[in-house]
Amino acid sequence: MVVEENQNQMMDSIAGESAMTATVLVDEAEEETTTTNTCKNTKESLILHLSKKLLHRDLDFRIEAAREIRKMLRKSPVKSSARSKLADAGVIPPLVPMLISSNIDARHASLLALLNLAVRNERNKIEIVKAGAVPPLIQILKLHNASLRELATAAILTLSAAPANQATIITSGVPPLLVQILSSGTVQGKVDAVTALHNLSACKEYSASILDAKAVSPLIHLLKECKKHSKFAEKATALVEMILSNSEDGRNAITCCEAGILTLVETVEDGSPLSIEHAVGALLSLCRSDRDKYRKLILKEGAIPGLLSSTVEGTLKSRDRARVLLDLLRETPREKEMAPLILEKIVYGIAVHVDGAEKAAETAKKLLQDMVHRSMELSIKSIQHKSQSATIPDISNS
Repeated sequence: MVVEENQNQMMDSIAGESAMTATVLVDEAEEETTTTNTCKNTKESLILHLSKKLLHRDLDFRIEAAREIRKMLRKSPVKSSARSKLADAGVIPPLVPMLISSNIDARHASLLALLNLAVRNERNKIEIVKAGAVPPLIQILKLHNASLRELATAAILTLSAAPANQATIITSGVPPLLVQILSSGTVQGKVDAVTALHNLSACKEYSASILDAKAVSPLIHLLKECKKHSKFAEKATALVEMILSNSEDGRNAITCCEAGILTLVETVEDGSPLSIEHAVGALLSLCRSDRDKYRKLILKEGAIPGLLSSTVEGTLKSRDRARVLLDLLRETPREKEMAPLILEKIVYGIAVHVDGAEKAAETAKKLLQDMVHRSMELSIKSIQHKSQSATIPDISNS
């Protein structure tokens, strides 16, 4: 009986402890929920407060609100909903007119607030442009204030990442101002300008007219100074290729630019796969437009080794482009008599670089066979074309 009573007391004690534990857990859960709801309500109240503050007549109040928005968003997690909630509260429309304020602080604060609203939020990017932000940003890009120009360039870069904004930004006249930044902006401004122009080049409707010959010299200078395998180099070479494939003035500009063609050749040798692809494409555009004019200029800069390497190691597009360009760079009949030994030495040098000295002979043999095979294919196509042309009756005078 005593044992049973002790067991019963123990069970009652355990049950009591369990009940107390459950009560504590429930209390903690309720407290956590209350804290979460309080934080949520506090944030929503702050957002509502900031949206009202931006409508205040006093400019200092609006500047302070813009700064608080930037501060809030800088501390927000990547997946935070704060950007969307601020936009829903209507903060974008009153921030945009502050961009044209005569007060420098107002421009600075609104720029930073809009930038932080646009980052990682596609809808906000579109809403900012719809609210009329592009014309004020153009005004800022024309200012002599380097800090504001850099921020405006960053804003254009961010907004141009949304495909829906690209046509509006282009037709508003932004690209020529970005080209000016390439020459006279800060280092960060130049990087942002290249990236913004690269974003805008994705707009197929206007891609051919985004850049002209004026952009060639600053782009080549930047490409010359940067690491050829960098993401920046990939964007810069893509823009150079786009200009050279669409503009005769652009092609003339690169021959007048110091080390213009040489910089492209160096990119073919040292660039990332994508940089090489664009650099080979740029050289190919030159040679296709006027073989007699550009062939010697390209050969003079020692392009053959890099192009031969691209036929082996490059992307599929690089390989095709390099092969076509090598065909265009082929020697005249008189030069061909002396070419085989020189070509074999060049190919062997490439093979050593690619596979090492032990396998170089085998690799070089395969490379030469591939070139011969390619040459035969082109010869056969040429014969077939001439044959077909000969069998088609001339009906022009019928």
